[in-house]
Amino acid sequence: MSITSAPQGGLSGTLAANLICSASMLLWAAGLPAAQTLMPHVPPLLLAAARIGLSGLFLLPIWWLMDGRQAVFSAHWGKGCLIGGAGFAFGAYLMTLGQSMTGPVTVAVIAASMPVVGIAIEVLLDGRRLTAGLMLGGLLSLAGGFIVVTGAPGEAGIGLGLGALFCFGSVLAFTLGSRWAVTSFPDLTSIGRTTVTLAGSAICILVVALGSLVTGGAQPDWAALGWIDFGALIFYSVSGMAISQLLWIYAVGRLGIGLSSLHINTTPFYVMLIVFAFGGAWSWGQAGSAALVGLGVLIAQGLIPLPGPRKKQA
Repeated sequence: MSITSAPQGGLSGTLAANLICSASMLLWAAGLPAAQTLMPHVPPLLLAAARIGLSGLFLLPIWWLMDGRQAVFSAHWGKGCLIGGAGFAFGAYLMTLGQSMTGPVTVAVIAASMPVVGIAIEVLLDGRRLTAGLMLGGLLSLAGGFIVVTGAPGEAGIGLGLGALFCFGSVLAFTLGSRWAVTSFPDLTSIGRTTVTLAGSAICILVVALGSLVTGGAQPDWAALGWIDFGALIFYSVSGMAISQLLWIYAVGRLGIGLSSLHINTTPFYVMLIVFAFGGAWSWGQAGSAALVGLGVLIAQGLIPLPGPRKKQA
C-alpha cells in the first residue's frame, strides 16, 4: 500500500497530523479573501504566476538552510517541474480563473469534492479498502459541503456555473499533484517535496505568463495597485500557499491524500469566519457544515470508532 493511503505515527502522530492539516486549510482559506482584492486589477494567469513565483522564492532558501545544499542540487528538478506544472501551476490558474468568475466561498465549497477524488485515487491506485468508517466519514464531509451549496433552511446557497467547473478542475489537478509530490520524492523531507514541486510549478507558469505579456496578453492595471494590494499578494502567496502547502504535504505524507482531503470541507466555514470578522454575516449553516466535516474526519480515521457486533463470551 502506498504511503499516501495509511495514517502513520500512531494515535499521537495522527492527531498532530490532523491539527497540521487543519492549520493548512485555515491558511489557505485566509488567502482567498486576500486574492479577491487583487482580481479586479490583475489577470488570472498573471496573478497565479505571481503567487506561485513568490511561494517558490520564499521556500527555496528555507529548504537550503534546513536540508543543505546537496539536497537542493541533487533533487530531480525535471520531475519537480513536470509535477508542479501539471498539478499545482495548472490547478492554481484554474482556481484563480474560477474565483474571478465566482467568489472565495464558491472556491472553498467546490473543494468539497476533493475527498471523493482523493479516496477514489487511493482505491484505484493504492488498493485502499473502503471501510464503513471511511465511507461514513466521507458522506458526512460531503454533507457539510452540500449544506453550503444548497443553503441551510432560511439561507441561500451558492450558484454553480462555468466558474465552478474551473474550480473543480483545479481540485482534480491539485489532488493528483499532492499525491505525486509525496510518492515521487520518497527520499525528500516535507519541505523538500513542497519546494521542488512549487518551484517547478513556478518555472512553468512564469514562462507561460511571460509569453502572454510578450504577445500582448492582458496586462495588470498598475495604476490601481497600491501597497495594500501588494501586501495582500504577499499574504496570498506566502501564507495562503507556501506555508499552507508545506503543512498540507506534511499531512498527506502521514494521513494519505484521501483522509487529508476531508479537511478541505471546513474551508467555507473558515472563509465565513474571516468575512464575519470584517463585518460580514454569520451563517449557522456553514458553522453546522464545519461540525459535520469535523465529525466525518474523526470517524473516517477511527478516532471515533463505530459500534460493531458484540463478541460472544465463552
